[in-house]
Amino acid sequence: MNLLLLEDGDFIAADRVRLDGRRLTHLNEVHRAESGDSLRVGRVGGDMGHGQLLHLDANSAELQVSFDQPPPAKLPITLLLALPRPKMLKRVLQSVAAMGVPRLILLNSYRVEKSFWQTPFLEPAAIREQLILGLEQARDTLLPEVIIEKRFKPFVEDRLPQLAAGTLGLTGHPGDYPACPRAVAQSVTLAIGPEGGWIPYEVDKLAEAGLQPVQLGERILRVETAVTALLARLF
Repeated sequence: MNLLLLEDGDFIAADRVRLDGRRLTHLNEVHRAESGDSLRVGRVGGDMGHGQLLHLDANSAELQVSFDQPPPAKLPITLLLALPRPKMLKRVLQSVAAMGVPRLILLNSYRVEKSFWQTPFLEPAAIREQLILGLEQARDTLLPEVIIEKRFKPFVEDRLPQLAAGTLGLTGHPGDYPACPRAVAQSVTLAIGPEGGWIPYEVDKLAEAGLQPVQLGERILRVETAVTALLARLF
């Protein structure tokens, strides 16, 4: 936890918060914090600053806080991601938040198993929990927008063209395609497929919507690795 993220419900006064639960455990067992310590804090959806630890015991922590720094800028990207398997989804959500993606669209694909859509990790509270962990790691306060699209064709045909308009549209896919560009200077709409990749029909439909296929080389990457590699290359 590189940033202590504060929720509205934590505030007991305009400049004072009281914490318990996971964050309290982290302060006690990882930070080994003591009264008087100064910690980096941020308000979810707001600015960052510092908090002075006024009181800490096994039951609660109380801090006096001030905010004077905006969060880091987000990447100019909309990320479309074929829904990964549940355990990987948790890691991907953390990575997406940590790397500064402002909008994530979880999309169906032929190779996405139907059972993946039944995971409790897709519940709003579960998604938010993983995003918060990513924000804490990267020292950010702004939650990415997460959109769930369970029907590939209607989304790609009806909504994706307008969403991708005016951006550099790319589909990450192994094959005989141009290399993914580096250090682009414009907004990007990027689609990354499931394990096993998009099927040819999906690649074609994404291209019709304005997302041209690009590749990172001959190696086949895990979804979470592909996300990190493509984002790092593009920005």
